[in-house]
Amino acid sequence: MTTHPSTGGQGVGPLLRAWREQRRVSQLELALRADSSARHISFVETGRSRPSEEMVLRLAEHLDVPVRERNALLLAAGYAPRYPETPLDDPALGALREGIERLIGGYEPYPALVVDALYDVVAANRGIMTLVDGVCPSLLEPPLNAMRLALHPRGLAPRIRNLRAWRGHLLEQMERQIALHRSEPLRELYEEVAAYPVPEEDPGAGSQEPSEPVPYFALPLRIEHEGRTLSFISSISTFNTPMDVTVAELAIETLLPADPATAKYLQSLLS
Repeated sequence: MTTHPSTGGQGVGPLLRAWREQRRVSQLELALRADSSARHISFVETGRSRPSEEMVLRLAEHLDVPVRERNALLLAAGYAPRYPETPLDDPALGALREGIERLIGGYEPYPALVVDALYDVVAANRGIMTLVDGVCPSLLEPPLNAMRLALHPRGLAPRIRNLRAWRGHLLEQMERQIALHRSEPLRELYEEVAAYPVPEEDPGAGSQEPSEPVPYFALPLRIEHEGRTLSFISSISTFNTPMDVTVAELAIETLLPADPATAKYLQSLLS
């Protein structure tokens, strides 16, 4: 697992250096990107020079520092946080919530959901609820967590016919998020779900495959539902240039039918 910058009482200089090293960017390269000089970057990192608020934000932008951590950099430099963290149920985000509900509702009958930075589900459409029907009720209690739901032995895992490959995909996805964000709760979630028992063979091993194999264009989620095997391709979308921590950490995942049979079956369910 990757180590990460930590505020821990550090000044902004060591934090910026840690982010730069994590991104594998030299002082000279960062200086060129930020229209500065390697000498100034060095002085900032060693604490010999206090960067302006604008410089902190410019460096954070070029280092692809997450919005939440940009606030931490500003605080470490002695400035006020720039980005608010508005609760999703706040009236100020009413238009966002309405837009999300309309978006995932319009995607029906195909499954779609919205998760936060810890993969807690903040919205889901009827397509998702169809897939999770019958799993352990405790896993459906708020906050419903998408990773626990997918990989827990009493969740969807026994129904996922290519569980080992799909599990590997989800864990790699979490590892990428841990490398980008400094989040101990996310790391703890990763360790929890990675420790769930995995069968020696996939739940679908040995079952009869379709007579005409489907030429998948990406790794599919192949999941059993009421005696049928449904196949989906996952797509994840985020918001461009968010100005709020909450919005920055939202992700919309849509499951596109990977074969005509899956599309036809879902359309019949919700027609």
